[in-house]
Amino acid sequence: MGYWLCITTEENWKVIKEKNVFGVPERHKNTIAKVKPGDKLLIYLKQENIGDEVKPSRIVAVYEAASEAFKDSLRIFKTPKGMGNKSFPFRINLKPVKIFEKPVEFKPLIPKLKFIKNKKKWTGHLMGKAIREIPEEDFKLIVG
Repeated sequence: MGYWLCITTEENWKVIKEKNVFGVPERHKNTIAKVKPGDKLLIYLKQENIGDEVKPSRIVAVYEAASEAFKDSLRIFKTPKGMGNKSFPFRINLKPVKIFEKPVEFKPLIPKLKFIKNKKKWTGHLMGKAIREIPEEDFKLIVG
């Protein structure tokens, strides 16, 4: 079984929750293709300014992959600022496992996470990525 961190925005989190699907841009198709049904996925929301509030980076849910990766050009995801007009055509269907009532703040976990080698420049482990595999130990640490 694989464990994945799915990196998204507040806006697209609403789409994921509503449609039980996660999508990535074309350049991440090889990574999402490695996800297999039964793999566990954590939904990670990037730090964002929403109105006057700064929402910290956080994990909001655990899902299970319910399909292999597939292509669907229907635009359901919002393209984040600075990404031009990209759609997220490479997708996997999801089955909710647990949606956290209180999101798990990401920053306090960094010192303990194995996949983050450079603790000072931890954002580099997530920058420019839409999905990345993480070790089972990290998954267990995050979900508690």
